[in-house]
Amino acid sequence: MTAAHVPPAHVPPAHGPSYEVWAVSGIPEVRPGDDLAALIAAAAPDLRDGDVLLVTSKIVSKAEGRVVRADSREDAIDAETVRVVARRGTLRIVENRRGLVMAAAGVDASNTEPGTVLLLPEDPDASAAAIREGLRAALSVDVGVVVTDTFGRPWRSGLTDVAIGAAGVRVLDDLRGGTDAHGNPLTATVVATADELAAAGDLVKGKAAGLPVAVVRGLAHVLGEGSTGRDLVRAPADDMFRLGTSEAVREAVTGRRTVRAFTADPVDPGAVRRAVAAAVTAPAPHHTTPWRFVLLESAPARLELLDAMRDAWIEDLRRDGKSPESIAKRVRRGDFLRAAPYLVVPCLVTDGAHDYGHARRDTAEREMFVVSMGAGVQNFLVALAGERLGSAWVSSTMFCRDVVRKVLGLPDDWDPMGAVAVGRAAEPPRERPARSAEAFIEVR
Repeated sequence: MTAAHVPPAHVPPAHGPSYEVWAVSGIPEVRPGDDLAALIAAAAPDLRDGDVLLVTSKIVSKAEGRVVRADSREDAIDAETVRVVARRGTLRIVENRRGLVMAAAGVDASNTEPGTVLLLPEDPDASAAAIREGLRAALSVDVGVVVTDTFGRPWRSGLTDVAIGAAGVRVLDDLRGGTDAHGNPLTATVVATADELAAAGDLVKGKAAGLPVAVVRGLAHVLGEGSTGRDLVRAPADDMFRLGTSEAVREAVTGRRTVRAFTADPVDPGAVRRAVAAAVTAPAPHHTTPWRFVLLESAPARLELLDAMRDAWIEDLRRDGKSPESIAKRVRRGDFLRAAPYLVVPCLVTDGAHDYGHARRDTAEREMFVVSMGAGVQNFLVALAGERLGSAWVSSTMFCRDVVRKVLGLPDDWDPMGAVAVGRAAEPPRERPARSAEAFIEVR
């Protein structure tokens, strides 16, 4: 007889770290002036130390009276906007007065009476701190509070909740300086803990379930002092995607300035080549390509050219009868070219130009090529601005073309069209006087 088969005793699987999250029921419709902490305390009297509350910004806005009459939601968006980031049709992604980049500045026409809109809390961090202190007073508990709102995200479809205000929560977990499980150093890992909490809460609150508050339990280690929701807003200097496509183009054009003082920082040759690639998309006559760009990347090459140009200029000024003092003053004006870490000489080549044998038409033919050269250089300057590089286009090489061709070893049919100094601006650009487009327009 064989022994009966006896199944092994059931052993539950081992679990790693875990937490609980649930929505708080029983919170009534919030009205202006309501004590939000008292409403939450009444609906969730069993809160414990270490819990994290995730509070939808809509009820915070309602309690704080951020409900406004608005015949036009667009007018309310305008009032809350400090900068348009991107626009497509009626949709606007903007930076609002709290530094948040989001659709419609966070102005919401849902879950509010017709003819009104909800604005975001004036100070979401202060709102979170007030709720936290109110719960401490009502329930004698130390909890973290995150005020959340719904965001779309670049490069990703769909919406999720993120943190716009926080109190008592370490909103970022900076892991830089540590190592991963394989001993590799972590050099760029900063976890957006508050955003992860907000998204977890949204899974149980839902967008239309009428449950505006959720609780996370089991993650007491995320509590901490000294950080706020504003810490989650990326600084402009670190923001590689600060503008939408058309806005970035306009910003590069209108924000471009002539720079005459540069830092000693080296210029990325790749950035200059990308700018040249933009330059050669300019319109040109007869399907020609009249642009050439000589890149002076080494200091000896730049100084050799500038020395030869300076000597030629001094001789010209002497022949014109200028005094030594006047000559020295004029030459000093070009010193900024010597300080520039990179120099470009754009050249015009009129291959493909038609020879009409008629002075007026031949002059117009050359003018077409010169206009095309100007368009190419403008493209070049704008593209440099898009690379965060300053530039100054000056006419100097046009006055000594033979000297420039000889020093640089250029063909006789290459016409130098000035020089472009390139580098990092040493100081912020001066404000440009406002110009009305209407002053330059004639309509027939």
